Amino acid sequence: MAQSVTVDKILDAAEILFAEKGFSETSLRMITSNAGVNLAAVNYHFGSKNALIQAIFSRFLGPLTTLMEQGMAEKGWSQKDENAPLLEDILKLYTRSLLKIPTSHPNGVSVFMRLMGLAYTQSQGHLRRYLEDEYSRIFRLLMHFVKQSTPNLSTAERFWRIQFTMGSVAFTMSSIQPLTEILEDSKKAQANPEQVVNFLVPYLLAGLTSEPVDAVAIN
Repeated sequence: MAQSVTVDKILDAAEILFAEKGFSETSLRMITSNAGVNLAAVNYHFGSKNALIQAIFSRFLGPLTTLMEQGMAEKGWSQKDENAPLLEDILKLYTRSLLKIPTSHPNGVSVFMRLMGLAYTQSQGHLRRYLEDEYSRIFRLLMHFVKQSTPNLSTAERFWRIQFTMGSVAFTMSSIQPLTEILEDSKKAQANPEQVVNFLVPYLLAGLTSEPVDAVAIN
């Protein structure tokens, strides 16, 4: 039990610091200071900073993968099916699964989405390899469904639309608290994460399913 508590303290402190300052800018000493443990504890439980970063992502992506797999199984989705699930249902499953991830603090999902953004923008080759090895199967299946549902898009345009979609989700989920506060202050309206997701899904769906860009006309 004591070991589990120590591990949780380290992970809790590390995920916040990494999200606020970045991977390179956050030292192990900063993490241990915030966690209230000694440096030897990080080395004992994780072995290295890279392994600690990977453990943080596993902490989120493990439950997310399980939630999505359960959702797909309940809906009977399979790669062997000739007909893809509706894109709207795919987007709902992904965004609503994000909201269900168990976290150690109220803004845990926002922290995770900031970390996902950093995984792309900061040089973390080990992390991308780790994510590819551990979690690519479920996301490749989702991409397969998206491809089935958008046969009119070129490979390049589909790729970029998926990136735009993921970027919109990451920004919205990572900023959901301050954006909600802005809405409540300026418009005297209220919104909760579930409502935000309900607004987000139709927006994403429109972007993925709009008419292909005519590259010849643009040139």
